[in-house]
This record gives sequence, structure tokens and C-alpha cells, in this order.
Amino acid sequence: MAVTVTRTFDILERYLQEFPRKDALGGKKDGAWYTFSTEEYNLKSHQFAMGIMALGLKPGDKIATVTTNRPEWNFADMGMAMCGVIHVPIYPTIGEDEYKYILNHAEVKMVIVGDQKLFDKINPIAAELPDMAGVYAFEDVKGAKNYEEILKLGESKSQELKGKLEELKKSVQPDDVATLIYTSGTTGVPKGVMLTQRNLVSNFVAHAKMHHLGKDHRVISFLPLCHVYERSVNYHFQYKGMGVYYVGNLNQILSAIKEIKPHMFNSVPRLLEKVHDGFVTKGKELTGIKKSLYFWALNLTQHFEYNKKYGPLLSLKIKIADKLIYSKWREALGGNIVYIVSGGAALQPRIARVLGMAKMLNLEGYGLTETSPVIAVSNPAKKEMKIGTVGPILEGYEVKIADDGEILCKGPGVMKGYYKAPEMTAEVIDSDGWFHTGDIGVLEDGKYLKITDRKKEIFKLSGGKYIAPQMIENKLKASELIEQVMVIGANEKFASALISPNFPLLHDWCAEHKVHYENNIELIQLPQVIEKIQNEVNLVNKTLGSHEQISRIRLVCEEWTPATGELSPTLKLRRNVVAAKYQHLIDDIYSVGKS
Repeated sequence: MAVTVTRTFDILERYLQEFPRKDALGGKKDGAWYTFSTEEYNLKSHQFAMGIMALGLKPGDKIATVTTNRPEWNFADMGMAMCGVIHVPIYPTIGEDEYKYILNHAEVKMVIVGDQKLFDKINPIAAELPDMAGVYAFEDVKGAKNYEEILKLGESKSQELKGKLEELKKSVQPDDVATLIYTSGTTGVPKGVMLTQRNLVSNFVAHAKMHHLGKDHRVISFLPLCHVYERSVNYHFQYKGMGVYYVGNLNQILSAIKEIKPHMFNSVPRLLEKVHDGFVTKGKELTGIKKSLYFWALNLTQHFEYNKKYGPLLSLKIKIADKLIYSKWREALGGNIVYIVSGGAALQPRIARVLGMAKMLNLEGYGLTETSPVIAVSNPAKKEMKIGTVGPILEGYEVKIADDGEILCKGPGVMKGYYKAPEMTAEVIDSDGWFHTGDIGVLEDGKYLKITDRKKEIFKLSGGKYIAPQMIENKLKASELIEQVMVIGANEKFASALISPNFPLLHDWCAEHKVHYENNIELIQLPQVIEKIQNEVNLVNKTLGSHEQISRIRLVCEEWTPATGELSPTLKLRRNVVAAKYQHLIDDIYSVGKS
């Protein structure tokens, strides 16, 4: 009999009964892959649950995890869910003040960290918390208890606690809070989003229907599991019986892809841009007829559309290009990729076309932490996909566009609310139950959702005209030479842009054109470099309304990353940080404008 999943931990029984496999979960240690079977996964999750029960944790208590991706994270996650303990997953890359705020605000009673560095950062903060049951670590860490101690304690108390755990499992209801996820946001203190079992389950069950892959397939997971996007797809993979291999070090993604040969993975546009740039760089290394053929095949990808029937001549060209070039791209990504899921920001249509023509379909989606997260996603199972959109609305959800263009959403994934913040909850969920996303969008063909901007980011020029910066930024980032960009000009006469170039490609361009420079500081001041980027901006300006056009640009010599603070952990632009860092350039642009 099929297992009905109404709580996250019901996945374990389903996995065990319907999709038993030796490699349910996999990880890498000391250069070698190791795996856990469905039986081991089930057993260790139960041991973890009994272990934390033996340590005195009760339903409603909170445990935080702070780690990079690893299979063992699942034992803790499922173990907590079974006994009603609330999981508080936290990014391993945030600052000490943010850790202090979250651990205090959530009243966390136990922390499990990944490694020594995280232990050294978090242990002093945890030591000051009341009712702290201890800081444990997934790896062997000096001064920390190992998480295996929790499993061993659970195993030793098994006879005593097994019955009580089964009672607790039965008592966990779909409307119980399963997790507290703190959104880093781009301003202010983090908000704790309360997601229930129903929120999480309804969402992953719905988006698991979008493709045919299952028990015969493998995936890799490298985006942070502490983020609801990767976590939801992690549940989805397990719900479908797939084998999930975790990559904790982002530098090992490509080697993991080559070793595991996955059929699918979850990504963000930034990483897919790097894959695309790799394809372009590969072509530039060739010479003569090989180079010409390569770029002929690359240019051919711009004909790609989902579900399109090509004419006989174009079909023949695509077949030739596939044999000569696209097959090698597939091989570079392990040779088995069927789907690549993309979310977190808009993907450049040209990249979706390159991947699609190479038979690695991009499934773009959209959602927020507050919606568990998916609101819309491309759906190959129903052949509902359209480049430049985030797909149709997810089954069970309703979307309407407000008069001011804001996307409003209703559905089983909408959060219970913000923890300890009923006023903030009331600001985003109205009296009719609509969640206000803060994003501006349209429904194309009455079906496909297209995100055009963030409501809060739209600004007004001094002449009263509105600028939607994200739309312009996405157009500018379609240029291979523009890595990141921020459009500015609130209350000014005209719009301008701060641009962080794609330095590897810019270096190649300089070498090709015999442009000499000592470093990036010197590079961005060279007239021919400024002119090259300006030409890219001019092309975009032709597609914009006169008031939207970028009048002035300034190049910056740094790459923008989460580590340096200009991007959030989910790679969104932190406008306040960028504006503060480059205030001198902004002053320069607009003092010139006022003279």
C-alpha cells in the first residue's frame, strides 16, 4: 500500500517501502564517496530522535544546525521532525552578530555545527544562552561533542524510548511548526519564518510532479540546505526515490558532477552563467575551422524554444551541431543531465537556450521562504514551459496581480507567520489571506509568471518617472562582459549604473586586443575598456524607454560576492551595501550631472 506523506518524516517510510536503495544519501570524506542505504537513513534518524529525547528535548524546543551540505544533516532534520522539535537551519557564512541574534531570538537549546571553524565561532555565543544542552559537531572537532554521541545515546535508550517516540510521531500534526527559517534579507534584522509540516509537504509533493525522474536516477545537492529552496527540492528528490549526493565544498561541484553523473541538480543563475562562460572560453581556445564550427553551433542555440517543431533544414543543422558540439557539453556535465532547476534570481534567456538546445532542460522557478518556497515553476510533465518566465503557477496555489503590479499568492505553502512578530505578519498577509510577495510581475499568455522587479527597489527620478532597476540590470547582465550591475538614480535627473565587469572574459578581450594593464584598478580606467562596456550598455539602451536609459556608468575593480558583502547568501544584490561602498562614485556621477 502506498505511503501517504503528510509530515516530512513520512518520506522515510515511503523511501523504505517503495524505493529501497543502497545509495539513498551520499557524501564525500577525505576524497572518497560514502553512502547510506534507505535502511540506514531510517535507523539513524530514529536514533537521533531518541537521542535528543534522552537529552531532555521536548516538542516545540529548537535545535539549530550550522553546516555545509552533508548527508548526516538529514538524520538530524528527520529526527527533530519525528519528535516535534523545531529545526532552525542557519547559514554557515553569516557574521557573529547575526548568529547571536538568531540563537537568542529562537531560544535555541542545542546547536550542531559542521566543522572546527564554525564551532570556534559559535561555541562562545552558545555558552551564554540559557538552557543550552550543548554544541555538537558533524565532523571530529576539538572541544566539541560529536553528533554520533546523540545517535549512540538514542540506540542505548531504544528499548525505553521506542514506544514513546512512536506516540510522539503520531502526535505531530500537519499544522505544527516544523522549522524556523531566518531570512537574511537585505536590510534590518533577520525575520524568523514559521513553516508548518503542511507548508513544506504540500509544496514538495506538488513540484515533485513536474518531471518523470525517480528511483533509477541520481542527483547532487550543493546549494545550502539551510535555505528552503534547496531543502524543499531535497525532500522532493527523496519523495521520488532518487539517490542524493551532497557536495559541501562549492569548489568540488564540477568534479562531483563528473564522478556521480547526476540526472538533475538544483542551481542558481550565477553558477549556470559560469557554466555558459566555460563553454564560451572553450570555443575561444580553438582555432581555424574548429573554432568557426564551435561558434556556429553556439549561435544556433538562440533558435531554441520549448516544445518547438523545427523545420527540416534547422533540424539537420541541430543534429550536426549536437553530434559535434552539444554532446561534448553534456559530457562535461557528467553525460546524464536531463533537467537543471534554476531559482533565486532571473536566468538570462540565452543561457536557458544554450542548455535547452544541448538537451539539458532548464526548469526555472520562483518563490520565497514565506511560501515554502515554490509559487511557480516550469513543468515539463505537462509541457508547460516558456523561456523568460518562471513557468505556470504551482498546483494548489492561486496568484493574482494587484493594481500596482505586485504578485499576491494564496495556497497551502504560505507561512504560519513571522516568529514573535504578529505586526510584521499582518503587513504581508492581508485579511483575505493573500500573501504580498513584494515582487512585481505579469502573467504571460494568462499562464506563465514573469517577474519584472522588486516593489521596494523601484524608484522615481526627480522628473517623476519610475525606474524598475532589476529589469534593466537583467538586460545589462545578458552581456558576457557584465558580471554584476546596480542601477541608481533615485530623485536624480537620470539613471546611471555601477558595473562590476566579468574580469576573466575582460582579461581575455584585452589579451586579444593587445591592451596592457598592471591590475584591475588600472584596467577599469582604460578608455578602450570603458568604451567597450559603454557599447554593451548602448545596445541595451536601444531597448529601453528614454527615461530608463543609462546615462552614465562607472566601473568598479572588485567582484561582488556574499563573502565581500555586496551579495546576500542567496546571491541577491544588497543595494544599501553597494551604495555605501561606492558612494564616492555615485557622488562623482551626480555632481557632474548637476554642474
